[in-house]
Parts: sequence; structure tokens; C-alpha cells
Amino acid sequence: MASSISTFTTRLSEAARIVEAGLQALLSDKAAPGELARPSRLMDAMRYAVLGGGKRLRPFLTIEAARLMGVEGEGPLRAGCAVELLHCYSLVHDDLPSMDDDDLRRGRPTVHRAYDEATAILVGDALQTLAFEVLADPATSSDPAVRSGLVLGLARASGLGGMVGGQLLDLSAEGRYGPAELGEAEVRLLQMMKTGAILSFSVEAGAILGQADAAARRSLVEYGRALGAAFQVADDILDREATPEALGKRTGKDREKGKATLVDLLGLDGAKRECRQLVEKADAALAGFGDKAQILREAVRFVVEREV
Repeated sequence: MASSISTFTTRLSEAARIVEAGLQALLSDKAAPGELARPSRLMDAMRYAVLGGGKRLRPFLTIEAARLMGVEGEGPLRAGCAVELLHCYSLVHDDLPSMDDDDLRRGRPTVHRAYDEATAILVGDALQTLAFEVLADPATSSDPAVRSGLVLGLARASGLGGMVGGQLLDLSAEGRYGPAELGEAEVRLLQMMKTGAILSFSVEAGAILGQADAAARRSLVEYGRALGAAFQVADDILDREATPEALGKRTGKDREKGKATLVDLLGLDGAKRECRQLVEKADAALAGFGDKAQILREAVRFVVEREV
């Protein structure tokens, strides 16, 4: 077990390193073919939003799921970078005054504080479109069906039926549009859409790149959904137990706004039990892959045991 954990840690660190380099290349000042120019202020702010922080868990999941399907190299790296660009866009917009109104992200001022609100909006817009550009580029895959599958999958995970829709549900849960009292089913749906959909797609992207058969893809999607749910429950536990200094962002926001989480509904012990059950569910989804999926098994444990 210690050996598998060591291998997981090494692979996660290596993925973070190559993803960081890949993101730096995508966010260079040099205009890409078809672009007229890259405004320097916009590029500075985009790099501020993306580079030098985060565990790069989402691209790691894409890279490892693709490896499980026998695909390595530039394609999984580019797809993982695209997911990370999309994720970073969501953080920039999530921090805006009209959304969560946060001043701190990863231990430093949020983009709208470091620059200004208009720049932050444009940063998010540019990161989102760049993500889809990366997936649509033949450099990601020579197969048009693979590229279109990636674009479709990320659009659905990040759009009205996924992350964006989940953000609207999140705002509604604060009572912005009238009285709101969320039960367990509503909280689970909100979290599945806002956070879980992109995490789940990060895994499914590897299946798409590897042109997995229907059964393998179904298993990876099931694993991704369990991991996404576990991530959010663990996040709610951290929000209750960790300090803002440790997390690098403000804690207790949901409680301040009277918004229920699974920790509120299940209690701390119940939420931790839920995490353990989701780890078991993720493990079960990977059963058909045998020992080849050990890194993905360690990933879901990392998600629930992390301290930041």
C-alpha cells in the first residue's frame, strides 16, 4: 500500500509539472494562427488566474484515465490543460462580487481584486473559449470524432445542465430569488452540477481519448461521479474544520449565507461516513480494470483525505 501511495504522489507531482508547462505555453504572449493580437493586460491577468497554484487534479485525472485506456502523450496533456483552463475560468467568475464576492483565492487576491472586475470577466471569457479551442485543435487528436466528443462532453459538463446551472442553483440556495430551503436531494443535485460534473468529465475525457468501449466508458463515468461527489463532501468538511490560512480562501461562507451543505444535513460524522461510502463506490466502479486502475483508486482517497 505504501508503494502505491508513493507512486500516486510521484505521478500527481509529475502531472502538475507537465500541466504547468503546458498551460504556460498556451498562455504565451505570442498570437496563435488566426489571432490578431493578445492584449498584454489580458494575458497577464489570465496567467495570474491560472499559473503557479493548485494541485492540477482535473488534468491529472484526464491523463491517468487516458493512460488506463492505453493513450499517453500530447493528447491527454492538452485535454487536461483544457479542463484546467475551464476550471480556472469558473473560479475567476465564481469569485466576482455578483457571485460569491471573494477577495482571496489560493492565498492571494482574487483576479477582480488584483486587477478589476471588468478584466476578471474578460479573463473568464477568454479562458473558457481557449479551453474549447484547445480541444478542437487537431494537435489534441487527429481523429475528428474524438475532438468533437471532447468538445461536446466539456460543453455539457460546464454549461446549463452542469456547472453553470449548478451555480444558478447555488445562488438560489442563498435566497436571492425568494425563500429557499434545501433538502438532501437538492443539495446533492446542486453539488453534482456545480462541482461534480467537471470532475466527472475529467475522467470521461480519458475514456474519449482512448476510444473506450461502452462498458469501460460507463465504468469510468461512474467512478468520476463518485469521485466528484466525494470531493464536494470533503470540501464541505474542510470548510468546517480547516482555517482560512490553511485553505488559502475564506471559510464558512455557506453558513454565513444560511445555505445548507451535506455536513449540515448529515452531521460531521455522517459526512465522513458518506466519504467512505463514495470511496467504496469509486473502487467498485474500477473493479473491471484490475490493478491497472490503482492510481485512480488512490486518487479518490487523496480527494477525501486532503487537508487543503
